[in-house]
Amino acid sequence: MQNDEFFLNECLEIARLGIGRVSPNPMVGSVIVYKGEVIGEGYHEKYGSDHAEVNAINSVKDKSLLSKSTLYVNLEPCSHFGKTPPCSDLIIKYKIPKVVIGCMDTYSEVNGTGINKMRNAGIDVKVGIMEEESRELNKRFFTFHEKKRPYIILKWAESKDGFIAPKNQTEPFWMTSNKSKKLVHKWRSEEDSILVGRITAEKDNPSLTVREVLGVNPIRLVIDKDLKLSKNLNLFNSESKTIIFNKIKSDNSSKNNYIKINFNDMINSILKELYKQKNQSVIVEGGTTTLQSFIEENIWDEARIFTTDKKLENGVKSPIIKGKKISEIEIDTDCLKIILND
Repeated sequence: MQNDEFFLNECLEIARLGIGRVSPNPMVGSVIVYKGEVIGEGYHEKYGSDHAEVNAINSVKDKSLLSKSTLYVNLEPCSHFGKTPPCSDLIIKYKIPKVVIGCMDTYSEVNGTGINKMRNAGIDVKVGIMEEESRELNKRFFTFHEKKRPYIILKWAESKDGFIAPKNQTEPFWMTSNKSKKLVHKWRSEEDSILVGRITAEKDNPSLTVREVLGVNPIRLVIDKDLKLSKNLNLFNSESKTIIFNKIKSDNSSKNNYIKINFNDMINSILKELYKQKNQSVIVEGGTTTLQSFIEENIWDEARIFTTDKKLENGVKSPIIKGKKISEIEIDTDCLKIILND
């Protein structure tokens, strides 16, 4: 017979289908079980649309069974009016007798109030089943609300002999395999934004859009202290919004937004602005200088490092980073290492 963990895992699996489409909301999945059988399921599909619990309840054909069923959900049902009404109220309305929750929602508007509301209505609420896995799924959401900044992913590719780019680079340079490139584009589709520095923007002229897979383009971020970058660069095309962090002006009258920041505290100033805009995650892709600045400030959560089979013999040295290695896999001729900031 399946247990609570089995059904919570089902919630987590379907919740992942919302990645890249629900931010700044969390990814949530819900299943409804009657006598050991799933009679309804749903997930939060898009920001502004119905939440997982609503979709799960709506999918149940015989609503009379709800008063004898258990609802599983990986995150505490909301108790406040946002884009949609409170899910906890809907659960109470249908007299669902038991609710099993992966983890509490630490967002200040919820933070236990959904659980308390359901318990006060006589519902048997169980919390903390697969809690670690539930928090990991929504690490961006929890980092944003608990640390008041986006979840930060550092990403780069380096040669076998430890260089990130050739010396005196004059044209765009790509080091990894096509499979790795496709994976990078998938990552872009999963995050809110992507950041590069001025030198990377000049030398690589990246578009920083999603092209190898289907997905939504992230917001493009570039550090251009003195506004020296040419407006003919791909970063400034109309494919996605671009924010230019600089020391001269703030101007949001066009698709390319300029934000003036304090360069004496550059990283924190950037993150403060992203927090204001409800930007929950950023991939830092650009250059050793930009990457190393995050590492030296110790403001990062995860690093994704490709090591290729190429040797450059000379060039720009790769960033130096320490942390907890959680995985290392081969992708064609590349090796991908994932490191967490411990």
